[in-house]
Amino acid sequence: MPITGIESAIYGVDDLERCTAFWKDFGLTLVSGDDSESVFEVASGSKVIVRRRGDPRLPTAYAHQPGVHETIWGVDSEESFRVLVRDLKRDRTVHVDAHGVAHFAADDGMPLGLAVWAKRPVVSQPDPVNAPGRIQRLNLHRKWRRRALPKTINHIVFFVEDYVATLEFFVRRLGFRYVDHSLGAGAFARADGTHEHHSIFFVSTELPVAPDRPGFMHLAFGLEDIDELMIGVNRMERCGWANSSTNSSGGLSRHRISSAIYYYFDNPGGGEAEYHVDTDYLDDNWVPRVWDWKFGSLMWATRTPSFWQGDVEWDMRFDPDGKSLEPFRRAPKPVR
Repeated sequence: MPITGIESAIYGVDDLERCTAFWKDFGLTLVSGDDSESVFEVASGSKVIVRRRGDPRLPTAYAHQPGVHETIWGVDSEESFRVLVRDLKRDRTVHVDAHGVAHFAADDGMPLGLAVWAKRPVVSQPDPVNAPGRIQRLNLHRKWRRRALPKTINHIVFFVEDYVATLEFFVRRLGFRYVDHSLGAGAFARADGTHEHHSIFFVSTELPVAPDRPGFMHLAFGLEDIDELMIGVNRMERCGWANSSTNSSGGLSRHRISSAIYYYFDNPGGGEAEYHVDTDYLDDNWVPRVWDWKFGSLMWATRTPSFWQGDVEWDMRFDPDGKSLEPFRRAPKPVR
Protein backbone atom coordinates (compact mmCIF):
# COMPACT_ATOMS: atom_id res chain seq x y z
CA MET A 1 0.00 0.00 0.00
CA PRO A 2 2.50 2.65 -1.13
CA ILE A 3 0.34 5.84 -1.16
CA THR A 4 -1.26 6.52 2.20
CA GLY A 5 -3.05 9.81 1.55
CA ILE A 6 -2.48 13.52 1.06
CA GLU A 7 0.72 14.59 2.78
CA SER A 8 0.37 18.27 1.76
CA ALA A 9 -1.96 20.50 -0.21
CA ILE A 10 -0.07 23.61 -1.30
CA TYR A 11 -1.98 26.80 -2.11
CA GLY A 12 -0.84 29.91 -3.94
CA VAL A 13 -2.81 32.93 -2.71
CA ASP A 14 -3.00 36.70 -3.12
CA ASP A 15 -3.84 37.55 0.50
CA LEU A 16 -1.72 35.42 2.83
CA GLU A 17 -2.99 37.11 5.99
CA ARG A 18 -6.67 36.56 5.19
CA CYS A 19 -6.08 32.95 4.13
CA THR A 20 -4.12 32.29 7.33
CA ALA A 21 -7.05 33.62 9.37
CA PHE A 22 -9.46 31.40 7.43
CA TRP A 23 -7.59 28.17 8.22
CA LYS A 24 -7.16 29.15 11.88
CA ASP A 25 -10.92 29.69 12.19
CA PHE A 26 -11.54 26.43 10.29
CA GLY A 27 -9.71 24.58 13.07
CA LEU A 28 -6.31 23.71 11.63
CA THR A 29 -3.19 23.94 13.80
CA LEU A 30 -0.65 26.55 12.72
CA VAL A 31 2.79 24.92 13.04
CA SER A 32 4.89 27.64 11.40
CA GLY A 33 4.50 30.91 9.58
CA ASP A 34 6.35 33.94 8.25
CA ASP A 35 5.88 36.64 5.62
CA SER A 36 6.02 34.11 2.79
CA GLU A 37 3.97 31.14 4.01
CA SER A 38 1.75 29.61 6.68
CA VAL A 39 1.95 25.88 7.39
CA PHE A 40 -1.00 24.14 9.05
CA GLU A 41 -1.45 20.57 10.23
CA VAL A 42 -4.22 18.15 11.18
CA ALA A 43 -4.06 15.22 13.60
CA SER A 44 -2.94 12.70 10.95
CA GLY A 45 0.04 14.90 10.04
CA SER A 46 -1.40 16.08 6.71
CA LYS A 47 -0.51 19.70 6.02
CA VAL A 48 -2.06 22.70 4.32
CA ILE A 49 0.69 25.04 3.10
CA VAL A 50 -0.33 28.55 2.04
CA ARG A 51 2.20 30.60 0.04
CA ARG A 52 1.96 33.93 -1.68
CA ARG A 53 1.17 33.67 -5.36
CA GLY A 54 4.39 34.08 -7.31
CA ASP A 55 6.50 32.29 -4.70
CA PRO A 56 9.31 30.56 -6.66
CA ARG A 57 8.59 27.30 -4.79
CA LEU A 58 5.11 27.10 -6.33
CA PRO A 59 4.54 25.27 -9.61
CA THR A 60 2.16 26.77 -12.11
CA ALA A 61 -1.34 26.05 -10.85
CA TYR A 62 -3.39 23.39 -12.60
CA ALA A 63 -4.91 25.08 -15.67
CA HIS A 64 -3.72 28.42 -14.17
CA GLN A 65 -6.69 28.44 -11.79
CA PRO A 66 -6.64 29.57 -8.13
CA GLY A 67 -6.55 27.14 -5.23
CA VAL A 68 -4.26 24.17 -4.65
CA HIS A 69 -1.20 24.51 -6.88
CA GLU A 70 0.28 21.13 -5.98
CA THR A 71 -0.88 17.98 -4.18
CA ILE A 72 1.86 16.01 -2.40
CA TRP A 73 0.90 12.36 -1.87
CA GLY A 74 2.44 10.50 1.05
CA VAL A 75 4.30 7.24 0.37
CA ASP A 76 4.80 4.55 2.99
CA SER A 77 8.51 3.77 2.51
CA GLU A 78 11.71 4.73 0.71
CA GLU A 79 11.45 1.57 -1.41
CA SER A 80 7.91 2.39 -2.54
CA PHE A 81 9.04 5.94 -3.30
CA ARG A 82 11.92 4.72 -5.48
CA VAL A 83 9.67 2.32 -7.40
CA LEU A 84 7.07 5.00 -8.14
CA VAL A 85 9.66 7.61 -9.12
CA ARG A 86 11.55 5.18 -11.36
CA ASP A 87 8.36 4.33 -13.23
CA LEU A 88 7.32 7.97 -13.63
CA LYS A 89 10.72 8.89 -15.05
CA ARG A 90 10.08 6.60 -18.01
CA ASP A 91 8.01 9.23 -19.78
CA ARG A 92 8.09 12.53 -17.86
CA THR A 93 10.36 14.90 -15.99
CA VAL A 94 10.57 14.20 -12.26
CA HIS A 95 12.46 16.63 -10.03
CA VAL A 96 13.46 15.45 -6.55
CA ASP A 97 14.13 18.50 -4.39
CA ALA A 98 16.48 18.96 -1.43
CA HIS A 99 13.75 17.79 0.96
CA GLY A 100 13.30 14.51 -0.92
CA VAL A 101 9.97 15.44 -2.52
CA ALA A 102 9.50 14.24 -6.12
CA HIS A 103 7.66 16.81 -8.26
CA PHE A 104 6.03 15.91 -11.59
CA ALA A 105 2.88 16.41 -13.63
CA ALA A 106 0.10 14.00 -14.52
CA ASP A 107 -0.71 13.42 -18.18
CA ASP A 108 -3.25 16.26 -18.09
CA GLY A 109 -0.74 18.69 -16.54
CA MET A 110 -1.97 18.42 -12.92
CA PRO A 111 1.02 19.27 -10.64
CA LEU A 112 1.71 16.42 -8.20
CA GLY A 113 4.35 15.32 -5.75
CA LEU A 114 5.41 12.25 -3.79
CA ALA A 115 7.08 12.23 -0.38
CA VAL A 116 7.94 9.50 2.12
CA TRP A 117 5.49 10.11 4.94
CA ALA A 118 4.90 8.64 8.39
CA LYS A 119 1.14 9.17 8.59
CA ARG A 120 0.03 9.42 12.20
CA PRO A 121 -2.79 7.22 13.51
CA VAL A 122 -5.95 9.08 14.49
CA VAL A 123 -8.16 8.12 17.42
CA SER A 124 -11.79 9.26 17.34
CA GLN A 125 -14.45 8.78 20.00
CA PRO A 126 -17.82 9.75 18.51
CA ASP A 127 -20.71 9.59 20.94
CA PRO A 128 -22.97 6.53 20.65
CA VAL A 129 -26.27 7.29 18.91
CA ASN A 130 -29.57 6.56 20.66
CA ALA A 131 -32.69 5.44 18.80
CA PRO A 132 -36.08 4.11 19.91
CA GLY A 133 -35.49 0.58 21.12
CA ARG A 134 -31.72 0.96 20.75
CA ILE A 135 -30.25 2.71 23.81
CA GLN A 136 -26.47 3.07 23.51
CA ARG A 137 -26.03 6.14 25.72
CA LEU A 138 -27.81 5.74 29.09
CA ASN A 139 -27.62 8.46 31.79
CA LEU A 140 -24.97 10.20 29.71
CA HIS A 141 -25.25 13.34 27.64
CA ARG A 142 -23.35 14.00 24.42
CA LYS A 143 -19.97 15.73 24.48
CA TRP A 144 -19.97 19.51 24.67
CA ARG A 145 -17.55 21.00 22.17
CA ARG A 146 -16.20 24.49 21.61
CA ARG A 147 -15.00 24.17 17.99
CA ALA A 148 -14.20 21.79 15.16
CA LEU A 149 -10.70 20.31 14.98
CA PRO A 150 -10.22 18.46 11.67
CA LYS A 151 -8.48 15.10 12.05
CA THR A 152 -7.61 14.19 8.45
CA ILE A 153 -7.55 15.45 4.90
CA ASN A 154 -9.97 12.95 3.40
CA HIS A 155 -9.92 13.93 -0.26
CA ILE A 156 -9.29 16.54 -2.91
CA VAL A 157 -11.44 17.34 -5.96
CA PHE A 158 -10.52 18.78 -9.36
CA PHE A 159 -12.50 19.70 -12.46
CA VAL A 160 -10.92 17.92 -15.44
CA GLU A 161 -11.61 17.74 -19.17
CA ASP A 162 -11.29 13.95 -19.50
CA TYR A 163 -12.04 12.29 -16.18
CA VAL A 164 -11.55 8.76 -17.51
CA ALA A 165 -8.03 9.49 -18.79
CA THR A 166 -7.09 11.26 -15.54
CA LEU A 167 -8.48 8.37 -13.49
CA GLU A 168 -6.50 5.89 -15.57
CA PHE A 169 -3.26 7.79 -14.91
CA PHE A 170 -3.80 7.63 -11.15
CA VAL A 171 -4.74 3.94 -11.30
CA ARG A 172 -2.01 2.74 -13.69
CA ARG A 173 0.89 4.91 -12.56
CA LEU A 174 0.18 5.62 -8.87
CA GLY A 175 -1.75 2.50 -7.80
CA PHE A 176 -5.06 4.16 -6.95
CA ARG A 177 -8.25 2.08 -6.90
CA TYR A 178 -11.28 2.91 -9.04
CA VAL A 179 -14.19 3.24 -6.57
CA ASP A 180 -17.36 4.61 -8.18
CA HIS A 181 -18.57 6.32 -11.34
CA SER A 182 -21.00 9.22 -11.27
CA LEU A 183 -22.31 8.72 -14.79
CA GLY A 184 -21.09 11.48 -17.08
CA ALA A 185 -20.15 13.60 -14.08
CA GLY A 186 -16.90 12.11 -12.80
CA ALA A 187 -15.00 9.26 -11.19
CA PHE A 188 -13.85 8.53 -7.64
CA ALA A 189 -10.51 6.94 -6.76
CA ARG A 190 -8.95 5.77 -3.50
CA ALA A 191 -5.24 5.74 -2.67
CA ASP A 192 -4.32 2.12 -2.03
CA GLY A 193 -3.09 2.77 1.53
CA THR A 194 -6.29 4.45 2.74
CA HIS A 195 -9.82 3.33 3.57
CA GLU A 196 -11.83 6.52 3.00
CA HIS A 197 -14.38 6.14 0.18
CA HIS A 198 -12.20 8.32 -2.06
CA SER A 199 -8.94 10.23 -1.90
CA ILE A 200 -9.61 12.16 -5.09
CA PHE A 201 -12.63 12.91 -7.27
CA PHE A 202 -12.32 13.98 -10.91
CA VAL A 203 -15.34 16.08 -11.97
CA SER A 204 -16.12 16.58 -15.65
CA THR A 205 -16.03 20.13 -16.94
CA GLU A 206 -19.03 19.12 -19.08
CA LEU A 207 -21.25 18.64 -16.03
CA PRO A 208 -24.02 21.30 -16.17
CA VAL A 209 -23.18 22.69 -12.70
CA ALA A 210 -19.39 22.69 -13.32
CA PRO A 211 -17.22 25.42 -14.85
CA ASP A 212 -16.19 24.87 -18.47
CA ARG A 213 -12.49 24.74 -17.62
CA PRO A 214 -10.22 22.52 -15.50
CA GLY A 215 -9.17 23.62 -12.04
CA PHE A 216 -9.32 23.03 -8.31
CA MET A 217 -12.72 22.45 -6.65
CA HIS A 218 -12.30 21.65 -2.95
CA LEU A 219 -10.36 20.01 -0.14
CA ALA A 220 -12.26 17.86 2.41
CA PHE A 221 -11.40 17.45 6.09
CA GLY A 222 -12.57 14.56 8.27
CA LEU A 223 -14.30 15.33 11.57
CA GLU A 224 -15.54 13.03 14.34
CA ASP A 225 -19.32 13.46 14.09
CA ILE A 226 -22.13 15.75 13.00
CA ASP A 227 -21.98 17.71 16.26
CA GLU A 228 -18.36 18.68 15.60
CA LEU A 229 -19.29 19.60 12.04
CA MET A 230 -22.18 21.87 13.04
CA ILE A 231 -20.22 23.52 15.86
CA GLY A 232 -17.55 24.23 13.23
CA VAL A 233 -20.18 25.64 10.86
CA ASN A 234 -21.59 27.91 13.58
CA ARG A 235 -18.14 29.18 14.50
CA MET A 236 -17.16 29.83 10.89
CA GLU A 237 -20.36 31.78 10.30
CA ARG A 238 -19.74 33.88 13.43
CA CYS A 239 -16.26 34.62 12.09
CA GLY A 240 -17.79 35.86 8.83
CA TRP A 241 -16.91 33.01 6.48
CA ALA A 242 -19.68 32.35 3.98
CA ASN A 243 -21.13 29.40 2.15
CA SER A 244 -22.33 30.91 -1.13
CA SER A 245 -22.51 27.64 -3.07
CA THR A 246 -25.87 26.50 -1.70
CA ASN A 247 -27.41 26.31 -5.19
CA SER A 248 -25.03 23.49 -6.06
CA SER A 249 -24.16 21.95 -2.67
CA GLY A 250 -27.45 22.13 -0.77
CA GLY A 251 -26.04 23.57 2.46
CA LEU A 252 -25.69 20.80 5.05
CA SER A 253 -26.20 17.63 3.01
CA ARG A 254 -25.47 13.92 2.79
CA HIS A 255 -24.09 12.28 -0.34
CA ARG A 256 -25.70 9.01 -1.33
CA ILE A 257 -22.67 7.76 -3.26
CA SER A 258 -20.29 7.91 -0.26
CA SER A 259 -22.78 8.34 2.62
CA ALA A 260 -20.82 11.38 3.88
CA ILE A 261 -22.43 14.38 5.57
CA TYR A 262 -20.75 17.57 4.40
CA TYR A 263 -20.70 21.35 4.43
CA TYR A 264 -18.66 23.64 2.17
CA PHE A 265 -17.13 27.04 2.85
CA ASP A 266 -15.85 29.49 0.26
CA ASN A 267 -12.07 29.55 0.62
CA PRO A 268 -10.39 32.95 0.08
CA GLY A 269 -7.42 31.01 -1.33
CA GLY A 270 -9.57 29.47 -4.09
CA GLY A 271 -12.22 26.78 -4.30
CA GLU A 272 -13.90 25.50 -1.16
CA ALA A 273 -13.02 23.84 2.15
CA GLU A 274 -15.26 21.01 3.28
CA TYR A 275 -16.18 19.64 6.67
CA HIS A 276 -16.81 15.92 6.18
CA VAL A 277 -18.20 13.21 8.53
CA ASP A 278 -19.54 9.64 8.50
CA THR A 279 -18.19 8.61 5.11
CA ASP A 280 -18.05 5.01 3.85
CA TYR A 281 -14.76 3.19 4.44
CA LEU A 282 -13.52 0.62 1.92
CA ASP A 283 -10.86 -1.99 1.24
CA ASP A 284 -9.93 -3.97 -1.87
CA ASN A 285 -13.04 -6.15 -1.52
CA TRP A 286 -15.13 -3.16 -2.63
CA VAL A 287 -17.00 -3.54 -5.93
CA PRO A 288 -17.23 -0.27 -7.90
CA ARG A 289 -20.66 1.05 -8.81
CA VAL A 290 -22.08 3.35 -11.47
CA TRP A 291 -24.70 5.92 -10.51
CA ASP A 292 -27.00 8.45 -12.11
CA TRP A 293 -25.12 11.57 -11.06
CA LYS A 294 -28.11 13.32 -9.49
CA PHE A 295 -29.15 10.23 -7.55
CA GLY A 296 -25.62 9.66 -6.25
CA SER A 297 -25.02 13.30 -5.37
CA LEU A 298 -27.53 13.64 -2.54
CA MET A 299 -29.59 11.62 -0.10
CA TRP A 300 -30.89 14.81 1.53
CA ALA A 301 -30.06 18.50 1.77
CA THR A 302 -31.11 21.32 4.07
CA ARG A 303 -31.49 23.55 1.01
CA THR A 304 -32.64 21.81 -2.15
CA PRO A 305 -30.10 22.68 -4.88
CA SER A 306 -31.32 23.71 -8.31
CA PHE A 307 -30.16 20.51 -10.04
CA TRP A 308 -32.14 18.34 -7.58
CA GLN A 309 -35.54 19.80 -8.34
CA GLY A 310 -38.28 17.40 -9.44
CA ASP A 311 -38.05 13.63 -9.54
CA VAL A 312 -34.60 12.04 -9.34
CA GLU A 313 -34.41 8.51 -10.71
CA TRP A 314 -33.16 5.78 -8.38
CA ASP A 315 -30.31 4.44 -10.47
CA MET A 316 -27.29 2.44 -9.24
CA ARG A 317 -25.66 -0.74 -10.55
CA PHE A 318 -22.37 -2.56 -10.02
CA ASP A 319 -19.45 -1.89 -12.35
CA PRO A 320 -16.63 -4.30 -11.38
CA ASP A 321 -14.80 -4.03 -14.70
CA GLY A 322 -15.23 -0.30 -15.24
CA LYS A 323 -17.20 -0.84 -18.44
CA SER A 324 -19.39 2.18 -17.68
CA LEU A 325 -16.34 4.40 -18.22
CA GLU A 326 -15.89 3.41 -21.87
CA PRO A 327 -18.43 5.81 -23.45
CA PHE A 328 -16.76 8.74 -21.65
CA ARG A 329 -13.23 7.97 -22.84
CA ARG A 330 -12.29 10.64 -25.36
CA ALA A 331 -10.44 9.89 -28.54
CA PRO A 332 -6.79 11.06 -28.49
CA LYS A 333 -6.33 14.60 -29.77
CA PRO A 334 -4.64 14.79 -33.18
CA VAL A 335 -0.96 15.70 -33.17
CA ARG A 336 -0.33 19.02 -34.91
